[in-house]
Amino acid sequence: MRTALVIGTGLIGTSVALALRSRGVEVHLRDHDPAQARTAASLGAGVTDEPAGPVDLAVVAVPPAHVAASLADAMRQGAARAYLDVASVKGGPRRELAAVAEKEGLDLSRYLGTHPMAGKERSGPLAATADLFEGRPWVLTPPPAGDTAVLNLALELVALCSAVPVVMDPDAHDRAVALVSHTPQLVSSLVAARLADADETAVRLCGQGIRDVTRIAASDPRMWIDILSANPGPVADVLADLATDLDETVQALRALQSSDDAERTSGGDGVADVLRRGNAGRERVPGKHGAAPAAYETVAVHIGDQPGELARIFADAGRAGVNIEDVRIEHATGQQAGFIQLFVEPSAAPDLTASLRDRGWSIRR
Repeated sequence: MRTALVIGTGLIGTSVALALRSRGVEVHLRDHDPAQARTAASLGAGVTDEPAGPVDLAVVAVPPAHVAASLADAMRQGAARAYLDVASVKGGPRRELAAVAEKEGLDLSRYLGTHPMAGKERSGPLAATADLFEGRPWVLTPPPAGDTAVLNLALELVALCSAVPVVMDPDAHDRAVALVSHTPQLVSSLVAARLADADETAVRLCGQGIRDVTRIAASDPRMWIDILSANPGPVADVLADLATDLDETVQALRALQSSDDAERTSGGDGVADVLRRGNAGRERVPGKHGAAPAAYETVAVHIGDQPGELARIFADAGRAGVNIEDVRIEHATGQQAGFIQLFVEPSAAPDLTASLRDRGWSIRR
Protein backbone atom coordinates (compact mmCIF):
# COMPACT_ATOMS: atom_id res chain seq x y z
CA MET A 1 0.00 0.00 0.00
CA ARG A 2 1.45 3.31 -1.12
CA THR A 3 -1.56 5.62 -1.21
CA ALA A 4 -4.80 5.85 0.78
CA LEU A 5 -7.86 8.05 1.02
CA VAL A 6 -9.47 8.46 4.44
CA ILE A 7 -13.05 9.68 4.24
CA GLY A 8 -14.13 11.00 7.64
CA THR A 9 -11.56 12.59 9.94
CA GLY A 10 -12.97 11.92 13.39
CA LEU A 11 -11.20 9.91 16.07
CA ILE A 12 -11.00 6.64 14.13
CA GLY A 13 -10.36 8.06 10.66
CA THR A 14 -7.64 10.42 11.84
CA SER A 15 -6.03 7.67 13.93
CA VAL A 16 -5.96 5.40 10.87
CA ALA A 17 -4.43 8.20 8.83
CA LEU A 18 -1.79 8.93 11.49
CA ALA A 19 -0.85 5.24 11.67
CA LEU A 20 -0.52 5.01 7.87
CA ARG A 21 1.52 8.19 7.64
CA SER A 22 3.89 6.88 10.32
CA ARG A 23 4.53 3.88 8.02
CA GLY A 24 5.24 6.02 4.97
CA VAL A 25 1.86 5.76 3.21
CA GLU A 26 0.70 8.83 1.29
CA VAL A 27 -2.67 9.75 2.83
CA HIS A 28 -5.36 12.05 1.44
CA LEU A 29 -8.08 13.32 3.78
CA ARG A 30 -11.71 14.07 3.01
CA ASP A 31 -14.53 15.16 5.30
CA HIS A 32 -17.96 16.76 4.93
CA ASP A 33 -16.54 19.42 7.30
CA PRO A 34 -13.42 20.83 5.56
CA ALA A 35 -12.29 22.45 8.82
CA GLN A 36 -12.12 19.05 10.53
CA ALA A 37 -10.08 17.64 7.65
CA ARG A 38 -7.70 20.60 7.91
CA THR A 39 -7.36 19.96 11.65
CA ALA A 40 -6.42 16.35 10.96
CA ALA A 41 -3.92 17.48 8.32
CA SER A 42 -2.34 19.92 10.78
CA LEU A 43 -1.72 16.97 13.10
CA GLY A 44 0.28 15.22 10.39
CA ALA A 45 -2.46 12.81 9.32
CA GLY A 46 -2.14 13.61 5.62
CA VAL A 47 -3.11 16.24 3.06
CA THR A 48 -6.51 17.63 2.14
CA ASP A 49 -5.67 17.72 -1.58
CA GLU A 50 -7.66 15.29 -3.70
CA PRO A 51 -5.51 12.45 -5.12
CA ALA A 52 -4.52 12.74 -8.78
CA GLY A 53 -5.90 9.27 -9.52
CA PRO A 54 -7.22 6.15 -7.82
CA VAL A 55 -5.49 5.36 -4.52
CA ASP A 56 -4.69 1.86 -3.34
CA LEU A 57 -7.25 1.89 -0.53
CA ALA A 58 -10.17 4.11 0.51
CA VAL A 59 -11.07 3.93 4.21
CA VAL A 60 -14.57 5.21 5.01
CA ALA A 61 -14.71 6.34 8.64
CA VAL A 62 -18.16 7.90 8.96
CA PRO A 63 -21.18 7.10 11.21
CA PRO A 64 -22.99 3.85 10.30
CA ALA A 65 -25.99 5.68 8.82
CA HIS A 66 -23.73 7.34 6.23
CA VAL A 67 -21.46 4.41 5.37
CA ALA A 68 -23.39 3.11 2.35
CA ALA A 69 -23.81 6.56 0.77
CA SER A 70 -20.14 7.49 1.34
CA LEU A 71 -18.91 4.19 -0.11
CA ALA A 72 -21.23 4.47 -3.12
CA ASP A 73 -20.03 8.02 -3.82
CA ALA A 74 -16.38 6.93 -3.66
CA MET A 75 -17.06 3.95 -5.93
CA ARG A 76 -18.84 6.10 -8.51
CA GLN A 77 -15.77 8.35 -8.57
CA GLY A 78 -13.43 5.39 -9.00
CA ALA A 79 -11.52 6.73 -6.01
CA ALA A 80 -9.62 3.54 -5.15
CA ARG A 81 -8.65 -0.01 -6.07
CA ALA A 82 -10.30 -1.25 -2.88
CA TYR A 83 -12.75 0.10 -0.32
CA LEU A 84 -13.46 -0.63 3.31
CA ASP A 85 -15.30 0.99 6.18
CA VAL A 86 -14.52 1.02 9.89
CA ALA A 87 -18.03 1.49 11.30
CA SER A 88 -19.02 -0.33 14.48
CA VAL A 89 -22.03 -1.98 12.76
CA LYS A 90 -21.59 -4.22 9.75
CA GLY A 91 -24.78 -5.98 8.62
CA GLY A 92 -27.05 -3.00 7.94
CA PRO A 93 -24.55 -0.81 6.03
CA ARG A 94 -23.55 -3.75 3.81
CA ARG A 95 -27.17 -4.48 2.92
CA GLU A 96 -27.79 -0.80 2.15
CA LEU A 97 -24.71 -0.70 -0.06
CA ALA A 98 -25.73 -3.94 -1.81
CA ALA A 99 -29.11 -2.41 -2.70
CA VAL A 100 -27.41 0.66 -4.21
CA ALA A 101 -24.83 -1.49 -6.01
CA GLU A 102 -27.52 -3.66 -7.58
CA LYS A 103 -29.41 -0.61 -8.78
CA GLU A 104 -26.37 1.26 -10.14
CA GLY A 105 -24.12 -1.62 -11.16
CA LEU A 106 -21.35 -0.89 -8.65
CA ASP A 107 -18.68 -3.54 -8.11
CA LEU A 108 -19.11 -4.81 -4.55
CA SER A 109 -16.24 -7.28 -4.90
CA ARG A 110 -13.86 -4.39 -4.17
CA TYR A 111 -15.48 -3.67 -0.77
CA LEU A 112 -14.86 -5.24 2.63
CA GLY A 113 -16.47 -4.23 5.92
CA THR A 114 -14.21 -3.92 8.96
CA HIS A 115 -14.37 -2.69 12.55
CA PRO A 116 -11.36 -1.86 14.75
CA MET A 117 -12.29 -2.56 18.38
CA ALA A 118 -10.72 0.59 19.77
CA GLY A 119 -11.91 4.00 20.83
CA LYS A 120 -11.98 6.68 23.51
CA GLU A 121 -14.53 8.66 25.47
CA ARG A 122 -13.39 11.70 23.48
CA SER A 123 -14.16 12.10 19.79
CA GLY A 124 -12.79 14.20 16.91
CA PRO A 125 -9.37 14.47 15.29
CA LEU A 126 -7.73 16.09 18.31
CA ALA A 127 -8.29 12.87 20.28
CA ALA A 128 -6.64 10.73 17.59
CA THR A 129 -3.34 8.87 18.04
CA ALA A 130 -1.27 6.71 15.72
CA ASP A 131 -1.13 3.90 18.32
CA LEU A 132 -4.89 3.76 19.03
CA PHE A 133 -5.23 0.29 17.46
CA GLU A 134 -2.04 -1.27 18.77
CA GLY A 135 -2.75 -4.79 19.99
CA ARG A 136 -6.50 -4.34 19.56
CA PRO A 137 -8.79 -6.74 17.64
CA TRP A 138 -9.76 -5.52 14.17
CA VAL A 139 -12.76 -7.39 12.77
CA LEU A 140 -12.86 -8.22 9.05
CA THR A 141 -16.12 -9.40 7.46
CA PRO A 142 -15.15 -10.67 3.98
CA PRO A 143 -17.96 -12.12 1.82
CA PRO A 144 -17.62 -15.79 0.78
CA ALA A 145 -16.67 -14.86 -2.79
CA GLY A 146 -14.70 -11.73 -2.00
CA ASP A 147 -11.67 -10.46 -3.89
CA THR A 148 -8.45 -11.82 -2.40
CA ALA A 149 -6.58 -8.63 -3.33
CA VAL A 150 -9.03 -6.55 -1.31
CA LEU A 151 -8.68 -8.86 1.69
CA ASN A 152 -4.90 -8.61 1.43
CA LEU A 153 -5.09 -4.81 1.44
CA ALA A 154 -7.35 -4.92 4.50
CA LEU A 155 -4.90 -7.23 6.26
CA GLU A 156 -2.07 -4.89 5.33
CA LEU A 157 -3.98 -1.98 6.86
CA VAL A 158 -4.50 -3.94 10.06
CA ALA A 159 -0.79 -4.78 10.18
CA LEU A 160 0.25 -1.17 9.54
CA CYS A 161 -1.98 -0.13 12.45
CA SER A 162 -0.42 -2.87 14.67
CA ALA A 163 -3.84 -4.43 15.31
CA VAL A 164 -4.90 -8.09 15.41
CA PRO A 165 -7.19 -9.35 12.58
CA VAL A 166 -10.34 -11.28 13.49
CA VAL A 167 -12.62 -12.69 10.75
CA MET A 168 -16.37 -12.75 11.46
CA ASP A 169 -19.74 -12.89 9.74
CA PRO A 170 -21.28 -9.36 9.62
CA ASP A 171 -24.45 -10.22 11.56
CA ALA A 172 -22.52 -12.30 14.11
CA HIS A 173 -20.29 -9.27 14.60
CA ASP A 174 -23.30 -7.04 15.24
CA ARG A 175 -24.68 -9.42 17.86
CA ALA A 176 -21.26 -9.64 19.50
CA VAL A 177 -20.70 -5.87 19.75
CA ALA A 178 -24.24 -5.46 21.05
CA LEU A 179 -23.16 -7.60 24.01
CA VAL A 180 -19.60 -6.40 24.63
CA SER A 181 -19.74 -2.75 23.53
CA HIS A 182 -23.16 -1.22 22.86
CA THR A 183 -25.06 -2.55 25.87
CA PRO A 184 -22.23 -1.68 28.32
CA GLN A 185 -22.37 1.89 27.02
CA LEU A 186 -26.09 2.14 27.80
CA VAL A 187 -25.73 0.45 31.19
CA SER A 188 -22.88 2.79 32.12
CA SER A 189 -25.03 5.76 31.11
CA LEU A 190 -28.00 4.46 33.09
CA VAL A 191 -25.92 4.11 36.26
CA ALA A 192 -24.30 7.52 35.74
CA ALA A 193 -27.74 9.08 35.21
CA ARG A 194 -28.64 8.07 38.80
CA LEU A 195 -25.91 10.47 39.95
CA ALA A 196 -27.26 13.50 38.09
CA ASP A 197 -29.83 14.36 40.76
CA ALA A 198 -28.26 12.54 43.69
CA ASP A 199 -27.58 14.32 46.95
CA GLU A 200 -24.14 15.94 47.08
CA THR A 201 -23.21 13.99 50.21
CA ALA A 202 -23.81 10.74 48.31
CA VAL A 203 -21.76 11.87 45.31
CA ARG A 204 -18.83 12.73 47.58
CA LEU A 205 -18.69 9.06 48.57
CA CYS A 206 -17.93 7.95 45.00
CA GLY A 207 -15.06 5.47 44.94
CA GLN A 208 -13.23 3.44 42.34
CA GLY A 209 -16.17 1.12 41.72
CA ILE A 210 -18.51 3.85 40.50
CA ARG A 211 -15.68 5.43 38.51
CA ASP A 212 -15.04 2.12 36.74
CA VAL A 213 -18.71 1.54 35.94
CA THR A 214 -19.40 5.08 34.69
CA ARG A 215 -16.14 5.80 32.81
CA ILE A 216 -17.61 5.35 29.34
CA ALA A 217 -20.73 7.33 30.24
CA ALA A 218 -18.61 10.39 29.35
CA SER A 219 -18.82 9.43 25.65
CA ASP A 220 -20.38 11.73 23.03
CA PRO A 221 -24.17 11.09 22.95
CA ARG A 222 -24.42 12.10 19.28
CA MET A 223 -21.91 9.44 18.27
CA TRP A 224 -23.72 6.76 20.27
CA ILE A 225 -27.12 7.67 18.88
CA ASP A 226 -25.68 7.00 15.41
CA ILE A 227 -24.24 3.66 16.52
CA LEU A 228 -27.28 2.43 18.44
CA SER A 229 -29.64 3.50 15.66
CA ALA A 230 -27.74 1.16 13.33
CA ASN A 231 -27.87 -1.85 15.68
CA PRO A 232 -31.09 -1.51 17.70
CA GLY A 233 -32.38 -5.09 17.48
CA PRO A 234 -29.37 -6.97 18.91
CA VAL A 235 -28.91 -4.33 21.63
CA ALA A 236 -32.58 -4.54 22.59
CA ASP A 237 -32.29 -8.34 22.78
CA VAL A 238 -29.39 -8.11 25.25
CA LEU A 239 -31.15 -5.44 27.28
CA ALA A 240 -34.30 -7.57 27.43
CA ASP A 241 -32.31 -10.45 28.95
CA LEU A 242 -30.65 -7.99 31.32
CA ALA A 243 -34.07 -6.61 32.29
CA THR A 244 -35.18 -10.12 33.23
CA ASP A 245 -32.11 -10.53 35.43
CA LEU A 246 -32.73 -7.11 37.00
CA ASP A 247 -36.36 -7.93 37.74
CA GLU A 248 -35.41 -11.22 39.38
CA THR A 249 -32.68 -9.48 41.40
CA VAL A 250 -35.11 -6.78 42.57
CA GLN A 251 -37.52 -9.48 43.71
CA ALA A 252 -34.69 -11.28 45.52
CA LEU A 253 -33.67 -8.09 47.32
CA ARG A 254 -37.28 -7.42 48.32
CA ALA A 255 -37.45 -10.94 49.70
CA LEU A 256 -34.47 -10.19 51.94
CA GLN A 257 -36.68 -7.61 53.68
CA SER A 258 -39.30 -10.22 54.51
CA SER A 259 -40.00 -11.41 58.05
CA ASP A 260 -40.38 -14.94 56.68
CA ASP A 261 -37.22 -17.01 57.07
CA ALA A 262 -37.86 -19.12 53.97
CA GLU A 263 -38.47 -16.04 51.84
CA ARG A 264 -35.29 -14.39 53.11
CA THR A 265 -33.33 -17.54 52.31
CA SER A 266 -34.79 -17.59 48.81
CA GLY A 267 -33.87 -13.94 48.35
CA GLY A 268 -30.31 -14.56 49.47
CA ASP A 269 -30.02 -17.47 47.06
CA GLY A 270 -31.25 -15.26 44.21
CA VAL A 271 -28.71 -12.53 44.91
CA ALA A 272 -25.93 -15.08 45.32
CA ASP A 273 -26.87 -16.63 41.97
CA VAL A 274 -26.47 -13.41 40.02
CA LEU A 275 -23.17 -12.65 41.78
CA ARG A 276 -21.83 -16.13 40.97
CA ARG A 277 -22.93 -15.83 37.34
CA GLY A 278 -21.17 -12.49 37.25
CA ASN A 279 -17.99 -14.13 38.51
CA ALA A 280 -18.25 -16.78 35.80
CA GLY A 281 -18.78 -14.20 33.06
CA ARG A 282 -15.95 -11.99 34.29
CA GLU A 283 -13.57 -14.94 34.20
CA ARG A 284 -14.18 -15.27 30.44
CA VAL A 285 -12.96 -11.75 29.69
CA PRO A 286 -9.54 -12.11 28.00
CA GLY A 287 -6.59 -11.12 30.11
CA LYS A 288 -3.12 -9.87 29.25
CA HIS A 289 -2.19 -10.27 25.54
CA GLY A 290 -5.61 -11.87 24.93
CA ALA A 291 -4.78 -14.94 27.02
CA ALA A 292 -7.04 -16.44 29.65
CA PRO A 293 -7.39 -14.03 32.59
CA ALA A 294 -4.86 -14.62 35.32
CA ALA A 295 -5.49 -14.45 39.07
CA TYR A 296 -3.16 -11.65 40.12
CA GLU A 297 -2.35 -10.57 43.65
CA THR A 298 -2.89 -6.90 44.52
CA VAL A 299 -0.31 -4.88 46.41
CA ALA A 300 -1.91 -1.57 47.47
CA VAL A 301 0.51 1.24 48.24
CA HIS A 302 -0.23 4.66 49.72
CA ILE A 303 1.00 7.30 47.29
CA GLY A 304 1.13 11.08 47.37
CA ASP A 305 -0.35 13.22 44.61
CA GLN A 306 2.87 14.90 43.56
CA PRO A 307 5.30 14.79 40.61
CA GLY A 308 7.62 11.81 40.45
CA GLU A 309 5.76 9.47 42.80
CA LEU A 310 4.56 7.10 40.09
CA ALA A 311 8.00 6.96 38.51
CA ARG A 312 9.56 6.24 41.89
CA ILE A 313 7.26 3.36 42.80
CA PHE A 314 7.63 1.75 39.37
CA ALA A 315 11.41 2.08 39.64
CA ASP A 316 11.35 0.50 43.11
CA ALA A 317 9.23 -2.37 41.82
CA GLY A 318 11.75 -2.85 39.04
CA ARG A 319 14.61 -2.94 41.53
CA ALA A 320 12.72 -5.70 43.35
CA GLY A 321 12.73 -7.69 40.10
CA VAL A 322 8.92 -7.79 39.92
CA ASN A 323 6.93 -7.31 36.73
CA ILE A 324 3.80 -5.17 37.17
CA GLU A 325 1.01 -6.91 35.22
CA ASP A 326 -1.57 -4.16 35.66
CA VAL A 327 -2.12 -1.01 37.71
CA ARG A 328 -5.00 1.05 39.08
CA ILE A 329 -5.01 4.31 41.02
CA GLU A 330 -7.65 4.92 43.70
CA HIS A 331 -7.84 8.60 44.66
CA ALA A 332 -8.67 9.57 48.21
CA THR A 333 -11.63 11.96 48.47
CA GLY A 334 -10.59 15.45 49.55
CA GLN A 335 -6.92 14.54 50.05
CA GLN A 336 -3.76 14.98 48.02
CA ALA A 337 -3.09 11.27 48.20
CA GLY A 338 -4.48 7.90 47.27
CA PHE A 339 -3.60 4.26 46.72
CA ILE A 340 -1.97 2.65 43.73
CA GLN A 341 -2.92 -0.98 43.24
CA LEU A 342 -0.11 -3.02 41.69
CA PHE A 343 -1.28 -6.30 40.16
CA VAL A 344 1.44 -8.96 40.18
CA GLU A 345 1.85 -12.73 40.00
CA PRO A 346 0.85 -14.21 43.39
CA SER A 347 4.32 -15.63 43.95
CA ALA A 348 5.85 -12.16 43.52
CA ALA A 349 3.55 -10.32 45.95
CA PRO A 350 5.43 -11.12 49.22
CA ASP A 351 8.82 -10.05 47.80
CA LEU A 352 7.35 -6.86 46.32
CA THR A 353 5.59 -5.99 49.58
CA ALA A 354 8.75 -6.49 51.62
CA SER A 355 10.94 -4.60 49.14
CA LEU A 356 8.60 -1.60 48.98
CA ARG A 357 8.33 -1.46 52.77
CA ASP A 358 12.14 -1.45 53.00
CA ARG A 359 12.17 1.55 50.68
CA GLY A 360 9.73 3.49 52.87
CA TRP A 361 6.41 2.84 51.15
CA SER A 362 3.26 2.38 53.23
CA ILE A 363 1.42 -0.81 52.24
CA ARG A 364 -2.33 -1.16 52.77
CA ARG A 365 -3.32 -4.62 53.96
